[in-house]
Amino acid sequence: MTNQETIPTANSFHMLRAMVGIGTLCGLLIVLTYEGTLPRIEQLRAQALQEAIFKVLPGISDTRAYAYKDGAFQLAADDDQVIVYAGYDDTGTFKGVAIEASGQGYADVIRILYGYSPDKLKVVGFYVLESKETPGLGDKIEIDPQFLSNFSALEVSLNKGLDALENAVITVKSGTKVNPWEIDGITGATISSRAIGEIMGRSTEEWVPIIYKNQEVFKLKANE
Repeated sequence: MTNQETIPTANSFHMLRAMVGIGTLCGLLIVLTYEGTLPRIEQLRAQALQEAIFKVLPGISDTRAYAYKDGAFQLAADDDQVIVYAGYDDTGTFKGVAIEASGQGYADVIRILYGYSPDKLKVVGFYVLESKETPGLGDKIEIDPQFLSNFSALEVSLNKGLDALENAVITVKSGTKVNPWEIDGITGATISSRAIGEIMGRSTEEWVPIIYKNQEVFKLKANE
């Protein structure tokens, strides 16, 4: 009776030890794989961001990264977190700034990049850097021509005090856009397109007044 009770216990111990060993090995392999591929992932992400900058600022041929510190823009260092990207054409003329923003979408966080022209007082380009929205519906924010056309000349004019937008950027129901600061939504992707409006609204309200007031910094750097 004692032997019959002991054998299953020993077998269970050996099985548990094997499972723990396999789990530990799998965990180690996952960590090693992640660490091994991380530099490549970061390289590809940086490359994608650089390509996106040229898409959201039409006509540029060169860029410079700036960080906003202590109320002023300065050339960005490697450890700076909040960065914008100034774009310049072939003559070195400052054309605008690419700004990254993010917010909650339907499925997950959406990361975007948009171009702002202080001279035109408009958003002049838009690109989705990262999105997990529903294929065939929410992902239309990346590919729908009519939706993307919202961002070729989206008005972000400032008030008389130059400290806030004259009109907040918002998403409206598809087909009802009447004002240049409105984003025409997407039928069937209401939540995703509304999320873009909320992300753009928050980001432009924060960054447009700051960049507009400090645009001479970018212009001076262009002549160096």
